[in-house]
Amino acid sequence: EVQLVESGGGLVQPGGSLRLSCVASGFSFSSVGMYWVRQVAGKGLEWVAYINDGNYSFYEDIVKGRFTISRDNAKNTVYLQMNNIKPEDTGRYYCATARVRNYGERGQGTQVTVSS
Repeated sequence: EVQLVESGGGLVQPGGSLRLSCVASGFSFSSVGMYWVRQVAGKGLEWVAYINDGNYSFYEDIVKGRFTISRDNAKNTVYLQMNNIKPEDTGRYYCATARVRNYGERGQGTQVTVSS
């Protein structure tokens, strides 16, 4: 059974930082690309960052230069380092595998709230 468990969200002030983690199990983690996606109020899921099995990473334009995705295959974990966080980054963040289209294989998410 595939499990994806996100953590690290919380309340943060604008300009602050958070590090999200996602621990994966039930599949060959090192062979699978991983996404971080988010759902903000009134919108559907939007991708934020992607890292493939070769450690190449890609970012949505609005987070480029602020967020960094990384993975530790020994720990079956993917991370999202969020710096210079903005109010529009508020949302629920999910990690998702690239095995299922439309981010259909994802965890329960972790909430990020940006407020002063």
